[in-house]
Amino acid sequence: MFRGNHPTRVDEKGRLKLPAEFKRRVDELYGPQFYITSTDGKRAQVYPLKEWEKIEASLATMSPFDPTRKKFLDVTNYYGQMAEMDAQGRLLIPQKLRDTAKVMGDVNVMGFQTMLEVVKEEMLDAQVKNADGVVELTNTDLMAFAEKTKVAG
Repeated sequence: MFRGNHPTRVDEKGRLKLPAEFKRRVDELYGPQFYITSTDGKRAQVYPLKEWEKIEASLATMSPFDPTRKKFLDVTNYYGQMAEMDAQGRLLIPQKLRDTAKVMGDVNVMGFQTMLEVVKEEMLDAQVKNADGVVELTNTDLMAFAEKTKVAG
């Protein structure tokens, strides 16, 4: 499980060095193969190949003519490429995604359970901070979360 936020850098060649905590997890569970993509062009999503293949298996259960399936594949293929982690623990972020999401220089690598998201530091601040400059879950957010995560029983 990937969790937390680890600020790091994407170098001038477009390589992301995986933060040590995430690299340990990758080494333990996944190996060096990844699929790097995005669903919105604002964040790079870094999937260990084993996790991406689970998504592909779900897609395979859908009709090839399903417009939702087609749109998902159009977007994730547009931004996506396979990547292999090098001996220094670096991954090459696809050029199109580097350009669109501006993931160069200082970035945040955040754990999203089975994948990582890479977002430009300034972009993340603009997306998550409220008018007071605070990052928070409101009571409404917490209530919606509680409702969606209720366990039937």
